[in-house]
Amino acid sequence: MEKFFKLKEHGTSVPQEFAAGLTTFMTMAYILAVNPGILSSSGMDAGAVFTATALASAIASFLMGFLANLPFVLSAGMGLNAYFAYTVCLNMGYTWQMALTAVFMEGFIFIVLSLTNVREAIFNAIPESLKIAVSVGIGLFITFIGLQNAHIVVGSSTLVSLFSIKGSLANGTFHSEGITVILALIGIMFTAFLMLRKVKGSILLGIIGTWVMGIIFELAGIYVPNPEIGFDSVIPTAIVSAPAPLTPTLFKIDLSSIFSVNFLVIMFAFLFVDMFDTLGTLIGCAAKADLLDEEGHLPGIRGALLSDAVGTMIGALMGTSTVTTFVESASGIAEGGRTGLTAIAAGLLFLVSLFFSPLFLTIPSFATAPALVMVGYLMMQSVGKIKWDNLLDSIPAFICMSSMGFMYSISEGISFGIISYTFLHVFSGKAKDVTPLMYVLTVVFILKYFII
Repeated sequence: MEKFFKLKEHGTSVPQEFAAGLTTFMTMAYILAVNPGILSSSGMDAGAVFTATALASAIASFLMGFLANLPFVLSAGMGLNAYFAYTVCLNMGYTWQMALTAVFMEGFIFIVLSLTNVREAIFNAIPESLKIAVSVGIGLFITFIGLQNAHIVVGSSTLVSLFSIKGSLANGTFHSEGITVILALIGIMFTAFLMLRKVKGSILLGIIGTWVMGIIFELAGIYVPNPEIGFDSVIPTAIVSAPAPLTPTLFKIDLSSIFSVNFLVIMFAFLFVDMFDTLGTLIGCAAKADLLDEEGHLPGIRGALLSDAVGTMIGALMGTSTVTTFVESASGIAEGGRTGLTAIAAGLLFLVSLFFSPLFLTIPSFATAPALVMVGYLMMQSVGKIKWDNLLDSIPAFICMSSMGFMYSISEGISFGIISYTFLHVFSGKAKDVTPLMYVLTVVFILKYFII
């Protein structure tokens, strides 16, 4: 281990690396409860998604450890899983098989870009303000989904409104739906309190704490399951079992529409978000771990990007959305993780989690909703980096992030952000400040709306 991971050179040890791996796993294990819930809304089998998520996370993290020797852990990315289920499948009407194909192809393209210098050229061509806006917009989108999943926000004559406790008492659904709304609100505050106190694994503990409250309420008869309207028992019937079979989602790639313009737009949206999210996370976490060289570059970044891309392709083949580097890796770095052994330790824990699928799959949506809201909060923090006094940058950024939330689509936010950025610069006499790639993307997105 010393020879391969160079532990002494990085000022670390085997126990320290494993402790860091455990910390990172604890802070991001919520994905094992959240991802099956999100992707199953597109028609996918929740058990198969759980297994695919755990396996893809383990494999990608192992690759990160061996190819890059970096302490970054990977799993199915938040935001991209929501885009997969709610935009591509439910809103645009594509099958989940087609969405998996877009993820698979995006991973393949990412591999090609990772082996060349093209990725830097693309990254540099997109203005910083839009990169930040995409992250913030996804935070808004995820928060809205969390509020919807918990029924805190419901459909109404005004499109959306706050859930009515008074109405649930009147129609007799208070002890099923009404109670879960209250539990979700308590869960959000509980998770926020844990984060305020800087408790490690606060998001996962918030899920567990909210779930345990639900179990207590059900045992006390306060929460009454009503499967007919979608409210099941929250008490697990088993804890340990053999991993759920992958068969329902394994190798379900559909190549029938890969040459359509719509498919290319969907694939680009996956690639765009994955690329900037991954590069941003890698650089941010590497800076925190003091792993950047004198020029601000990250040694081993090619191996890190390859791990991300290969993990995405493998995940798509098994049945999960885009695999990406998690910003929660910073928690393990804070615990002293400095080498790939941290990633491998976390990968091993993902493998162990395969045998606890009954536990994770019983966790209700009102317990995972606080995690979505808090992840949204974390992604919103970047909004302060936008230069709001520069209207040419900040207005397109605002259009991008607000479109994601109000139009219920990550891809529409990207489209409108890029189009508005290009048009405003041209009309302001700043056409030379727009890169050629931005002009190409603007034309493609406009054609998408008028021709497709």
